[in-house]
Amino acid sequence: MPTLMIQGATSDAGKSSLVTGLCRWLKRQGHQVAPFKPQNMALNSAVTADGGEIGRAQAVQAQAAGLEPVTDMNPVLLKPNSETGAQVIIQGRAITEMEALAYHAYKPLAQKAVLESYRRLASQSQYIIVEGAGSPAEINLREGDIANMGFAEAVDCPVILVADIERGGVFAHLAGTLMVLAPSEQNRIKGFVINRFRGNLEILKPGLEWLEDFTDRPVFGVLPYLLGFHLEAEDAVDSRQAAKVEPFRVVIPITPRVSNHTDFDPLRLHPQVEVTFARPGQTPPPADLYILAGSKSVRSDLAFLLNNGWERILKRHLRYGGKVLGLCGGYQMLGRVVHDPLGLESNPGSSPALGLLDLETTLELEKRLVNAEAKLHLDNEPLVKGYEIHAGVTRGPALARPLLTFVGGGPDGAISEDNQVAGTYLHGIFESPLGAQALLRWAGLIEPQPLDYWALREAGINLMADTMEKHLDMAAIFRILNDQNA
Repeated sequence: MPTLMIQGATSDAGKSSLVTGLCRWLKRQGHQVAPFKPQNMALNSAVTADGGEIGRAQAVQAQAAGLEPVTDMNPVLLKPNSETGAQVIIQGRAITEMEALAYHAYKPLAQKAVLESYRRLASQSQYIIVEGAGSPAEINLREGDIANMGFAEAVDCPVILVADIERGGVFAHLAGTLMVLAPSEQNRIKGFVINRFRGNLEILKPGLEWLEDFTDRPVFGVLPYLLGFHLEAEDAVDSRQAAKVEPFRVVIPITPRVSNHTDFDPLRLHPQVEVTFARPGQTPPPADLYILAGSKSVRSDLAFLLNNGWERILKRHLRYGGKVLGLCGGYQMLGRVVHDPLGLESNPGSSPALGLLDLETTLELEKRLVNAEAKLHLDNEPLVKGYEIHAGVTRGPALARPLLTFVGGGPDGAISEDNQVAGTYLHGIFESPLGAQALLRWAGLIEPQPLDYWALREAGINLMADTMEKHLDMAAIFRILNDQNA
């Protein structure tokens, strides 16, 4: 199966973007292409067409390829829930929690799932474009590696190495990465891409010539820094947004285990909304709307909020007529109590919550994973689309006033009797233009404009493919993809 792997000299070098652009470019040429990431570590995840869970970056790459996302596109997903441990998700299903050392010993079994998914995906595609994780130069992780060169060696595929020039030291990153690899791994690297360049390319040319001479490998091209470019972040919180005149102010506290913060990308990109991510130690600015995001460790993130004065901040905000919205784990925190009798996220026990909605949540073993459509009980009751990823079951009197009702299903979420506090388990609710309008109007924005987030994501995908076609030697890359012995 023709397969090409994109690896990075560092984290956030541009691997996800390059895979996305390659998938769209190949689709434009009329080819069947599928994205693949053997192992991902991220708290931003998506629900697949086959009812599993994968990293959001692979869901966006599937969109670029014109496919519905499936679990085989990201067979191993690690969702950190502590400094040394993570939930392990294999082929879309959470199987256990593991500390880092235990997972290192588990990798041979994970490798079997990775290769099984790769072969299944390959049987349905003409081409596979693979994204590595972190950097292959992390030699402390080389033994049993399934994320970078370990996978490339297992399936015998070529590799392109990308580096981010914005970080500085780009030639050392590329040459140094190559030098620390084993000879067989070095042979897999067919060339380089430099990402996010600003300035006159003529000034860079002596360095490019040196790199090609020193490594005996070509530079396939230099991608410029793209202003206004948007693709969903794989894990890091993206706070970039254009300056706005008299914006509607949304503030979101960033907790240690915040998850699925891509929920707020449509708000960041909205022409009338200014989003501030309030980070630990920062005094949050005044807001029209506070939103509590999802969390991989609800009780510990709840304790973080309480210890950092957020109960006082939110209650003061409500006394002055403001609005508060909770999504998934944030919705659970709005209730009276969060119970974890099985110790799924921490030690067994219960934690008093913010008490802003009359409900309580019990974390249970089975995780709910579903894509859904729902009627939002605001304004003209628009239909919204989204997805659920949670292990909690919520009960209480507040549920008598649901925020939405699923099409073909039951109610979800709650709105307080004074109409100031609301919560739901539905992620992605701001991606629906009419749904975002209704929620912003509920929160106090007088005339919210619609925002077509799907079209914005498509524009980002197309911009990446266009930029690669203009600035990279796509003919050479295509030859490498088709000739696995190149």
